[in-house]
Amino acid sequence: MTALALTKPGVTTSILPGRGGFFGGLSDAFWRHPKLLLLLMLTPPLLWLGIIYIGSLIALLLQSFFSIDDFSGLINYEFTLATYAELLNPANFDIIVRTVVMAVMVTIASAVIAFPIAYYAARYAQGNWKAFFYLGVMLPLWSSYLVKVYAWKLILAKEGILTWIFAKLHLSWLLDAILTLPVVGGNSLSVSYLGTFVVFVYIWLPYMILPTQAALERVPANLIEAASDLGATPGQTFRTVLFPLALPGIVAGSIFTFSLTLGDYIIPQIIGSSRLFIGQAVYAQQGTAGNVPLAAAFSVVPIAIMAIYLWLAKKQGAFDAL
Repeated sequence: MTALALTKPGVTTSILPGRGGFFGGLSDAFWRHPKLLLLLMLTPPLLWLGIIYIGSLIALLLQSFFSIDDFSGLINYEFTLATYAELLNPANFDIIVRTVVMAVMVTIASAVIAFPIAYYAARYAQGNWKAFFYLGVMLPLWSSYLVKVYAWKLILAKEGILTWIFAKLHLSWLLDAILTLPVVGGNSLSVSYLGTFVVFVYIWLPYMILPTQAALERVPANLIEAASDLGATPGQTFRTVLFPLALPGIVAGSIFTFSLTLGDYIIPQIIGSSRLFIGQAVYAQQGTAGNVPLAAAFSVVPIAIMAIYLWLAKKQGAFDAL
């Protein structure tokens, strides 16, 4: 391949001739117009996102503005807010409140459990111990979601290993007292809100540990040492130095725990009482009742809640910790 030389005073530039053939010409075109290559690479995923994902959300939103005829059971394709008004009915509103409260409690419990684990991994774990930490956190994510849930169903059952442990420790009275508590209790842990809460925390805990650990690793150790040198107690150091700097990581983890709890319907379906969560209500209205508009309206609720939550999380700098 020969090169053409363009000579200017003090400047020599070599220009290679264009490559022949279709692929050679295509390569030359991409080289001359890099934005064309970027457009071709981004078009398929953007079409998938726009049509399959965004399109389905728009269709869902439109369905929520329809209603269902009480006599025929057919969908009335006229714009109305009556379906959203049904969400304020005591039974439906109770489902929303129950789900949001569970999501908040799971998020708080996950943060409380995850922080000391993440702090130890960020500050003290080195070499093999850090590898063991990552393995311990990630290993539960490698097993099947359903297998883990059904395993907990057996653990929490009335004849399960947890009941056996309480009996061996002569603490059956304590378990019975817990199960007799209003709202959270039940015939056994496997059919109680407490059991649902425990399984939610176990399933989503890794999603809280990892962002928190990443945020704690970015906290300079000399800040903690400086706080100690200035006479701050460990509690004061935590409140004024460590926690504010780790907060973006905690908020980032809460995005996962909160949103996943809001939308999950498998765990409450397998473990818990007969009272519904939002995911179960969507499944029931879509499938059993055939009330697609109400199912769509229920689906919009967690989307709206998460939109507000993500806006607040962004203000806390949570996205920088992901």
